[in-house]
Amino acid sequence: MGVQKDTDGRDRILRAAARLVAESGGEPVSTRAVCAAAGVGAPTLYHHFGDKQGLLDAVAAHGLEEYLASKRAQPGTGDPVDDLRHGWDLHVEFGVSHPAVYALIYGSPRTPPAADEAYAILLGLVGAVARAGRLRVPVETAARMIQAASVGVVLFLVANGDDGGGLSARTREAVLAAVTVPKDPSAGPASPDARAASALALRAALSAGPPSGFSPAEAALLAEWLDRLTG
Repeated sequence: MGVQKDTDGRDRILRAAARLVAESGGEPVSTRAVCAAAGVGAPTLYHHFGDKQGLLDAVAAHGLEEYLASKRAQPGTGDPVDDLRHGWDLHVEFGVSHPAVYALIYGSPRTPPAADEAYAILLGLVGAVARAGRLRVPVETAARMIQAASVGVVLFLVANGDDGGGLSARTREAVLAAVTVPKDPSAGPASPDARAASALALRAALSAGPPSGFSPAEAALLAEWLDRLTG
């Protein structure tokens, strides 16, 4: 019974904090207000969350879970670039729909732990593009470009209002054009883009698992050569 009451108290604090953050309009939410809304004393809040930052991290994780659930359930389209495009749209939709929680995650220099899984999913989507021979820059570079651009779009739309999706779609396509290679059968294998994409595809496969028969030194040398080809 004690454990159940302890869990109920934590959930009640978390729900109260999430509601107050959502209603705050970007203004700071005090722990005193959270305690009053949850009907608990400050010691109970600090027992469960450590401090105010711990509480805000928990609110961010709670809000982000809905977004991550949609990302995990995202069905494949058969085209890794289209999968990446759909992932962008889910990210922007979540941010515009949950601006207060989004600001907790991406609106300050300190990124909470809740954002790590979202970035790992993005890396997985970009890695699939690389393995398909469709990426023109290294995986980490592409992921950072996509994250920076999508976060910027969301923060702009939250501050200035949604434009019906035009800004997001145009920015998305510009970034994808910068980091991916078109699926164009007429592009010959000698083109710089095709060479870079092929090298990146092999580099992604090498990262997933060293080729059998290669020593660690040989695998490292191959990785260095591939990085030079894509540099």
